Order: sequence, then C-alpha cells, then structure tokens
Amino acid sequence: MNQIKLVVLDMAGTTVLDQHEVEHCFKLAAQKNGLHSSDERILALQGYAKLYVFTLLWTEQIGEGDPRITELAAKSYADFKEILENHYRTQPVYPTEGCLELFKALHAKGIKIALTTGFYREVADIILGRLGWVPSLDATSGIHLSVTPDEVNGEGRPSPAMIYYAMEKLGVTNLSEVLNVGDTPVDLAFGKNAGVGIALGVCNGTHTREQLEGHPNDGLIEKISDVLTYV
Repeated sequence: MNQIKLVVLDMAGTTVLDQHEVEHCFKLAAQKNGLHSSDERILALQGYAKLYVFTLLWTEQIGEGDPRITELAAKSYADFKEILENHYRTQPVYPTEGCLELFKALHAKGIKIALTTGFYREVADIILGRLGWVPSLDATSGIHLSVTPDEVNGEGRPSPAMIYYAMEKLGVTNLSEVLNVGDTPVDLAFGKNAGVGIALGVCNGTHTREQLEGHPNDGLIEKISDVLTYV
C-alpha cells in the first residue's frame, strides 16, 4: 500500500458535529414551500448538493417533466440557504469527537488535509470561520484546503470532481495516496467513484454502521481519529 499523502474529509457529521440541524433546516424550507418528504428520505440524501436534492424531491412529488420543478427547487433552496446560514451564524459549532486529534497527527506526519462538502461556499465559510479553520496550502495546523461544489462547476457528490480538485491544488498526483472519509453513503460512493486508495465511512455522524455497511467501502470506523490506523 502506498503511503497516504492526502486525507479528504467530509464536513457536517464527519469533522463538524451534526445534531441533525442540516436535516432540520432542510425540512423547514421544504415545509415552507409545500414539499412533503419523510425524515428517512431526507436523511438518505445527506451529503448531496442541496439544490440537486430539492430538484429530485420536487420531481418525485409532482412528476418528472413538470415545468414548475426548476422554479420550485430554486425557491426551496433559497429558503434553505437563509435558514441554514442563520443557524450557523447564531448557534454553536463544534468539531466532532477525535477531529482535532486527527488534524494534529496528520500535520505531524506531513499529510495534507482537505475538507469537502455538499454545502455552497458561503455557508462552508461561515462554519470554517466559527471553528477557526482558515484554509491555507501551507498550513501547519487546521486544514490545507476546503472544497465545495462551487469550485468544480457545481459538481457535488457522488461526482469525484472535488477530490480531483483537491489533489490538483495540493500537488498529489497518485490516487492510491488519497484517503477519503465521510459519514453518508454518498461519501463512500464519492471516494469509490474517484478511485482513491482508501474510502472509509465514519459511524458516529448522521449514519450508523448498519446504514453504511451495505455500501462499498474499505473500512468503517467508530470516530474520525481512527483514520490514524490507516495512515
């Protein structure tokens, strides 16, 4: 196995403590616009770009090809953005268990750290700012890079575009030297679609071990600092 040079980590639920606030904000925006979707369906779509999710759910509700879908999805997404930004600006934001320990250890090993997310840039920056994680390619603590779908022409997970972007920016050319971690099924698909050396799921985020184990993966870990057993 090649030495890992880049660890790519999801944000909400993986490195940023998620107490289901994203799902709650999403559901508030859905309800405001008359979109009806179960908690289970919303959870299953965690990790995807949110405009895509609204478009998908509206299509499921009113039927494929309905001319109202684009407008309804855009309005729902705009309300979601407002609700979510207000939440993260006004409520405490915490790292997940083991996250800071992992960052410190990865820096000690000379391994680059990139965060990816289904969030758009503005809300990602609010969260990073609240945590004090200012991205720098030369970082000696915290993270080296943050990537949102905004940086890759809107290509959210499961497209591998954000991983490839992180590799390019951080000077890593060999996929076998990349480890990807997330707490949702689409995070696992993200890593597998990219062809990374190791694609892991973490089981203390939005999804349990039972919910993740049926999806292709290279290992399931209990907390994010358990990544250290792979690098």
